Amino acid sequence: MYNNDEVEEKEVEAIKLIDYAETLADSGKGDDAIREYEKAAQIYLDLGSYIKLDELYIRITRIISQFKNNIQAVYRLKSIIRKTEELMLHEISAKLLVQLGNISFRMKDWETAGESWKKASEYFLESDPEDYNNLASILLLEAGQAFEKSQLTKDIGKQLILKAVMIINEFDELYKQEEKKAHYLLLNKEFEAAADKFYTISTYFKKSLENLEDLLKDAESKNTVLNAKARFIHFVAEYQTFSAICLSVTENPDYKEKIIDLGKDSINLFKTSISLLKDYLNQFNKDFDKEIILRITFDTMLLSILQKIVKSEDIICSEFLLNELEQNKALVETLKKSPYYIIVVKIEKTGFDDAFDDLLSINLGHFEKIKNVLITSLQEK
Repeated sequence: MYNNDEVEEKEVEAIKLIDYAETLADSGKGDDAIREYEKAAQIYLDLGSYIKLDELYIRITRIISQFKNNIQAVYRLKSIIRKTEELMLHEISAKLLVQLGNISFRMKDWETAGESWKKASEYFLESDPEDYNNLASILLLEAGQAFEKSQLTKDIGKQLILKAVMIINEFDELYKQEEKKAHYLLLNKEFEAAADKFYTISTYFKKSLENLEDLLKDAESKNTVLNAKARFIHFVAEYQTFSAICLSVTENPDYKEKIIDLGKDSINLFKTSISLLKDYLNQFNKDFDKEIILRITFDTMLLSILQKIVKSEDIICSEFLLNELEQNKALVETLKKSPYYIIVVKIEKTGFDDAFDDLLSINLGHFEKIKNVLITSLQEK
């Protein structure tokens, strides 16, 4: 510990170092300036004066961002970030990581840019979740879009974009809580209450759709917007579908009109989602994204089930899926091999009842835990 006189002496020394660093920076001697700033920073670290540290590191990053050699800039930033992370200075680390992400993005190092912005988002939330919630969400969105540019991390990117949109619309945690409640109600065969919960969740995703394109207006890839839009449309339709199924199971005639309204709206949404994903997939002749193949055929399967429930079979779902893809034979063959597509064909050929066993044996994603109750209840109708 320093006594008052020693503290004052150290602060004077730091100020002199900063003045000298600024003179060096004005002369274009960036490396030398950073070294002097770092000496001053070490003094403030020793004194425990973290407010001054924040200001100093911002000055350092401004100089680093002017380096013509991006590799050198990245090296210096990473070195400083390691120090601030060791000291658990989350807010300062976050600000430095934002700069590291910016430089890495300019270098087209998508993985480092994405990881930097993702970590910055986490640090901002740890330091002050209330003040930094919006900034952290935007950084998460930027991280997702950076990750999507790399073949190695594109799946992580998609997940982060969805998470960011949910956080921005303030329903990320709420959605998880409501889904748990819906599952509990369903497992206890409280179908009306479960239907209400599923519908409520669908409204969260519907709200997100309203400002999705605005949030993603700076996305460099049109496919980022297309995929995100298709995913959120899918969620609205999916939760509305499960709401309609729950109401259908009650066999209460008072819900007939609501089931039809939910069903028809969801049918239109699934058709939109499928069309968007067809546009995306049809750009490729091979190496199709497996997750997208499963999603588009899963939506087609739910579409075929919905048509049976609301007794409105306006389209042949398998034909709707493959329509306008005839020239892309590899894509058509890939879609036909999907287990969800096989169920669609079975429903069309032999009826909904004959597909129950197939539905029980196939994975239904995040509804896997409750599918037995839903499908068995439909079977008993």
